[in-house]
Amino acid sequence: MSRAEEGPMALALAEAERAALRGEVPVGAVVVDAAGGVLARSGNRTEELADPTAHAEMLALRAAAAARGAARLDDCDLYVTLEPCAMCAAAVSFARIRRLYFAAYDEKGGAVEHGPRFFQQPTCHHRPEVYGGIEERRAGALLKRFFQERR
Repeated sequence: MSRAEEGPMALALAEAERAALRGEVPVGAVVVDAAGGVLARSGNRTEELADPTAHAEMLALRAAAAARGAARLDDCDLYVTLEPCAMCAAAVSFARIRRLYFAAYDEKGGAVEHGPRFFQQPTCHHRPEVYGGIEERRAGALLKRFFQERR
């Protein structure tokens, strides 16, 4: 992992840890601009907001778009601690995210490398560069611990 990937993913993991403390599934996301500046960061808030769309990626993308005053973030990268679901993959595509970096793979709910493989569909109009498995062990351990504590 390069230095450029280490910083934003560490921030995303910190957001995931904060989400877990709130009782949310521990997923965090960070949007950075071309210079590596953080535009937005968030963790899951679906329970807190009673909103099924309040995934970390969705919240971070919304905040980044608001900060930019534009719906398209074509020179930005998204770092997230779990492989995005179909809803979040669609939002990544619509936002025109340049690169998607994710930590843990999600065989059950992921839609990038698993399930519908959203970016490989012929109807997908924008495909970011995708890099999976960054800090996979750390993100996976956080998720595993969270769910074990609830059983």
